[in-house]
Amino acid sequence: MKGPVILGGSSHPKLVQEICDRLGIEPGKSRLQKFSNNETSVELFESVREQDVYIIQSGCGHVNDNFFELLIMIQACQTASARKVTAVIPFFPYSRQPDAPFKRSGAPFIRPPPMTVPSSPKTTPSSPKNEIIENPFQPAISPTVFSRLSNDLEMGQQIMLGGNGSKNSIAINGKKVNNTNVNDGYKQWVVRSGTLIAELLTCAGADHIITMDLHDPQFQGFFDCPVDNLSSLPSMGRYIYRNIPDYLEAVIVSPDAGGAKRATSIAEKLHMDFALIHKERRRPDKPQKHDLMLVGDVRDKVCILIDDIADTSFTITKAAKLLHENGATKIYALITHAVLSGDAVERIQQSYLDHVIVSDSVPQDEHILKCSKFKILPVAALFAEAIRRIHFGESVSTLFDPEYELT
Repeated sequence: MKGPVILGGSSHPKLVQEICDRLGIEPGKSRLQKFSNNETSVELFESVREQDVYIIQSGCGHVNDNFFELLIMIQACQTASARKVTAVIPFFPYSRQPDAPFKRSGAPFIRPPPMTVPSSPKTTPSSPKNEIIENPFQPAISPTVFSRLSNDLEMGQQIMLGGNGSKNSIAINGKKVNNTNVNDGYKQWVVRSGTLIAELLTCAGADHIITMDLHDPQFQGFFDCPVDNLSSLPSMGRYIYRNIPDYLEAVIVSPDAGGAKRATSIAEKLHMDFALIHKERRRPDKPQKHDLMLVGDVRDKVCILIDDIADTSFTITKAAKLLHENGATKIYALITHAVLSGDAVERIQQSYLDHVIVSDSVPQDEHILKCSKFKILPVAALFAEAIRRIHFGESVSTLFDPEYELT
């Protein structure tokens, strides 16, 4: 059986070379460039006919450019008669945007969002004034108000709904009419692009996807092809076991409710205590303002924060501050995908975090030079072993075993 052909995108060439070194092969030769108008050009310099091709491209840096580059490379291999094309995406882009409607805290919506204002107010059915309507699909403006507004519209009067940031008034001919039932006509709704990303990859010709620690495991259901979602939890557990003194006395902490399952799985396997930081909304008039609340005892203990993605690092640094205020003696942070955009590195440097252990699914060379708190947890061995096993038809379930160690 022929060996795999490994092609690398431009997002993380160092990881591509490390994976190829583990497999004992050379990366496939290709040329990736951009025209003056930033269009992407891909050229393959070796034959991939009837071969298994693995294209490694992480969703970091210029995410949209790198993702489109991956699509073009997949299409190029399919056009060149490759037998199977596997996209290896260590950090999957857009994985924080599933199609199911979820709140910012990670909890699902109990009911669908309110409907927008109907385009033809005349057809809105009327209802008795003393009837209480609890239908979640009712318009944001009561039918009684609509009937009055529609009559005003017939007389050529100008009506503005929430135009000047006012949520409880209607402006008719320049005069404001107070009404507590009136709200902005359109309910803001975040677009979810999960299905689109999955369909783009499969439409380009991807036969298989390999990734690690998807932010939302439900993302796998959007694909029509097999998806192997590798886990970094076994390697994190081994790091805690070997590098943190008296780890049994330490506490595993989840910085938010969404990561509780991830953190508890490590705590159960290592027989450690667990704590949770909960975002509590105490002011209904300011739903975006959260009060952090610690659930668990961390006084005079070493704390280990577990998270899958650190982008702006606001969550992880605020969690470290709360742990410090509650008496934690030392604070570690284990992060799978450390994107660290903007001034996130400076924020970590000035925080109460003592050590930040991150994987190299995203390039970390610049981050290490800026901050002395970072330590790298390599993932090249994990992806190389997954590629080898998939290529030769072996099971990858062994890679999820905490006791299995890559040599």
